[in-house]
Amino acid sequence: MADVQKLAEEIANLTLLEASELKTTLEDMLGVEAAVGGGMPMMMAGAMAGAPGAAAAEEEEAATEFDVMLTDVGGKKINVIKAVRALTSLGLKEAKDLVEGAPNAVLEAVSKDSAQEAVEKLEAEGAKAELKPA
Repeated sequence: MADVQKLAEEIANLTLLEASELKTTLEDMLGVEAAVGGGMPMMMAGAMAGAPGAAAAEEEEAATEFDVMLTDVGGKKINVIKAVRALTSLGLKEAKDLVEGAPNAVLEAVSKDSAQEAVEKLEAEGAKAELKPA
């Protein structure tokens, strides 16, 4: 018999990708399909998450890398281009093309702190930007 405590610790330390692969492997091995919430009744899954909408918030908190999406340029396009150049290593033409082609990703797979700073800098120049888990 497997050491249940050790097994629980290993499962708790899995990344989201590894947990997804484990789920798929177990489904294949056992010939079953997991229900929403990992087989738990929906009320129990919501209670364990703390609130019905908490699962999405927990997933966002669990993500370690984020993309910064420029969704709207606003009225100060030149200032936004300057901000994009300051945030990236893009040249003037590339930054201009990125800004004019909004919505576009300005930064990809950066830490949450870096992503939030980038969003603040873009919004300070009149643009609209948002974070998306990478």
